[in-house]
Amino acid sequence: MHLGHSLSHGGPEVVGADARRPDGVRRALRIGLGGPVGSGKTATVAALCRLLRDEVSLAVVTNDIYTREDAEFLLREAVLPPERITAVETGACPHTAIRDDISANLEAVEDLEDEVGPLDVILVESGGDNLTATFSKGLVDAQIFVIDVAGGDDIPRKGGPGVTTADLLVVNKTDLAPHVGSDLARMAADARAQRDGLPVVFQSLRSEEGARDVAAWVRERLAVWTA
Repeated sequence: MHLGHSLSHGGPEVVGADARRPDGVRRALRIGLGGPVGSGKTATVAALCRLLRDEVSLAVVTNDIYTREDAEFLLREAVLPPERITAVETGACPHTAIRDDISANLEAVEDLEDEVGPLDVILVESGGDNLTATFSKGLVDAQIFVIDVAGGDDIPRKGGPGVTTADLLVVNKTDLAPHVGSDLARMAADARAQRDGLPVVFQSLRSEEGARDVAAWVRERLAVWTA
């Protein structure tokens, strides 16, 4: 149900199912953010909004199973004007709405472009899912997968489509590594082995750098898209 409506270069080019709107105008670049519950997806979205909102026209679609929790967090944080944040209540496993039946999310992104456009970037945040979570290419043009060190430093080695095929892998909460016994060097080596040259970012949103590397990656994707 639709409600209220170490960074390295590389990876596939931006691909969109329909790069232009019915009126012929190029639509917004759609970037999906997926990852397990508690990995820091919403906090990463909030950080990206703060870093990018003064330079690009930005909007967000969040997904939750039964609530608007993530959208309400972004609204409380005032990361964007309220009309630029909307929520989808999936009513089922999160991957269903981002991969299998994407109609509610497509409606949400199209409504945002109609109501507050023109937009440069729309961030589509999945509800918390597992390592198999991927977005339909009919919904997003690029995918970010967020994991965190508290989930165990073996996650990159375990792989799964989210870890191995996402256009960008973000290893979040690096500040917690000493407290949970996670080996960041091991995680970096395992991620490189699994991802065949696709970029990886290690970040802590408690540091001054925060999500700057991820924001730089979004800018690169947008440059390709607009070119």
